[in-house]
Amino acid sequence: MQNEEDKTLLFESRFECGNLYLAQKVNDSEYNLLMQNDINTSGHTQWFFFRVQNTRKNKTVKFNIMNYSKPDSLFNYGMKVSIYSEEKAKAKEVGWFKGGTDISYFANGIRKDFTQYSRSYYSATFTYKFEYSNDTVFFAYSIPYTYCDLQ
Repeated sequence: MQNEEDKTLLFESRFECGNLYLAQKVNDSEYNLLMQNDINTSGHTQWFFFRVQNTRKNKTVKFNIMNYSKPDSLFNYGMKVSIYSEEKAKAKEVGWFKGGTDISYFANGIRKDFTQYSRSYYSATFTYKFEYSNDTVFFAYSIPYTYCDLQ
């Protein structure tokens, strides 16, 4: 962050089951994201799990996950994003919940390679309105069940 007025969200996924390869700021209200390929697949991407910090109360942010390979998703049939807010957990004793608005999944026109016959990538987009300032908020495809949880 440049200073205390900097509204840039801080992204992190270096924790158990985390998945986020790259976050690119489009503007203060929108971010383009790339995920790493799922483990033991040949380039398939579905799982995401990352956290953001430096949130502002009542700020709505759009997240664009841009490198999916499946032509369809449960997001097109009403599935919502799994979300965990540390401040909401403290204030209201709420754990993981389903949320996000304006959720969509679509072909984005970005080609996997540069041939005319190549398949294109798909994007999942959603917006989220932060309820607290200076919160740590986790976003995931579904509620994470880690190896440590299993133990």
